[in-house]
Amino acid sequence: MKNDFQNKYIDIIMENKFFLSICIPSYNRPVTLRRLLESIDYSNPSELQIVICEDKSPAREQIRETVSDFKLHSPYSVKYIENSINLGFDRNWKELSIHADGEYLLYMGDDDGFIKGGLDNYSRWLKANPQYAYILRSYIRRNPSDNSVEVFKYYNNDVFFEAGERAYKEFFLKSVSMSGYTIKRESSLRHLDSILGDNTLLFQLYLLAEVCMESPSAYCNTPCVELISDQPQLFGNSEAEKGKYTPGKGVASNYNFIQSYFRITEYLDNKHGINLTPYFKKEMSKYSLYILGQQREYGIKHFMSHVKKLREIGIGNTFIFYLYTIGLVVFGEKICGKIVRSIKRIIGHRPRL
Repeated sequence: MKNDFQNKYIDIIMENKFFLSICIPSYNRPVTLRRLLESIDYSNPSELQIVICEDKSPAREQIRETVSDFKLHSPYSVKYIENSINLGFDRNWKELSIHADGEYLLYMGDDDGFIKGGLDNYSRWLKANPQYAYILRSYIRRNPSDNSVEVFKYYNNDVFFEAGERAYKEFFLKSVSMSGYTIKRESSLRHLDSILGDNTLLFQLYLLAEVCMESPSAYCNTPCVELISDQPQLFGNSEAEKGKYTPGKGVASNYNFIQSYFRITEYLDNKHGINLTPYFKKEMSKYSLYILGQQREYGIKHFMSHVKKLREIGIGNTFIFYLYTIGLVVFGEKICGKIVRSIKRIIGHRPRL
């Protein structure tokens, strides 16, 4: 029997009305939503659709006014939806996928933006590489507090993968940040009925894993989006997320969040007859500075308790995990972060540890 969610999209006409749909889950950020919308500068307006799903936030009226005002002078097609209840991140992601009409879906956080000219460059890249169903992107991270900019790249150049386990391994832990996440609509719709990943803030990881296992995928080394670190995270407001996440606090070191990665990988292991969960725990351990560093500001005792819990989950299983731990105890998060960013600038991409 089809569930209610399946019934909402099973009869969707698969004809693509646009080349690209920019999908924006909106919650309580009218000012930064306007900033995002005004950063869209695509030179072929007839190819572009903007889809916004407002998730019943206290700022709904202001968001509605922001979108209405933008539509008055925008050359783009804008579809605005107001959810009748607060769905939370994962289910709102699915709503956006259902309402979008583009061949490609590009998701954006409502507090981020596009690099000037980036959408045109990215569109040309997509048109030159039409066989890839999921695209991991590089990006720029901007911190308005000190005006610092970090170019975040995973490889030295574009990388292409055939369908299968290797692409899933390469892209899974690199695809957590939403802005710039790009997937073909047809491939996405085939997997929206799954409830795996719901209320984890990680449905996008389940989705890319399934798509990468069945279709070719790629990495685009030219950034088109920038992540702007000037807004608190708002996860934890929906009924489904309450008690798991606290609005205003980062979720990277939340144990519900971390364990959700492995709920997804264990399911995929069983479904596809593979055994990648140990691999992902080791990879997370090697790149654990962020999930460790978020807790350092609360003092050594709290931090060491956090380290112990991560080890119990199975993440503290590499030498570099303990190197991060010692560095954070001695120098703190800011200095450790600067050291890592300096290394990335020198080599030109994220180190392969």
